[in-house]
Amino acid sequence: MALNRSLKIAPSILSADFANFGAECEAIEAHGADWVHVDVMDGHFVPNITFGPSTCAAIRPHIKGVMDVHLMIAPVDPYIDAFAKAGADVITAHVEAGPHIHRTMQAIRAAGAKAGVALNPGTPASSVEYLLDMVDLVCVMTVNPGFGGQKFIHSQVEKVRQLRAMIGDRPIHIEIDGGVDPTTAPLVAAAGADVLVAGSAVFRGGSVSNPAPYGANIKAIRDAVLSTTV
Repeated sequence: MALNRSLKIAPSILSADFANFGAECEAIEAHGADWVHVDVMDGHFVPNITFGPSTCAAIRPHIKGVMDVHLMIAPVDPYIDAFAKAGADVITAHVEAGPHIHRTMQAIRAAGAKAGVALNPGTPASSVEYLLDMVDLVCVMTVNPGFGGQKFIHSQVEKVRQLRAMIGDRPIHIEIDGGVDPTTAPLVAAAGADVLVAGSAVFRGGSVSNPAPYGANIKAIRDAVLSTTV
């Protein structure tokens, strides 16, 4: 998974049909998804419970590209190896989830995955300044984590700008998670983000039996960004 700062759309399967995860992953990739984003929630760090390593292992054979696993859990470290063994290409942990985030990044890389660090809306960009030489991705939460379908928090666009300046020429992705749609995507892309996680904005109107809307929704997000950069 070499660095490529071209725009990547990463649909979150939190908005997919839970009874058809494998087929949903295949459908979104066939219709233009670059990465598949898996939101892992524990009911403790965030107020919702979703998936574990077994779900990741089950869908891995259905994903040709990058499986991007976002751990909204605390503690994180005891579960890193399990998600790596389940096939995660990227494992992202929250800077707020524990006292030793540097150690967590070390553990993710030692497990063979790319290391991502996520920041909640109230957490400043400066919190990851001393991690930038050991991470592959910084995820900016543009909603409060825990549920899909929330409204985009516009104050986070400035945080993206700050991060892009801090990162400089380091090979690090900036990912946006929350409230991404054709209206908000151009704002964060212009600020320096290159990976856009979208849940309801991608899956709206489609299904495994009618996946064409997935492609139309992904194209709408991508076109909205490209139309502001040409």
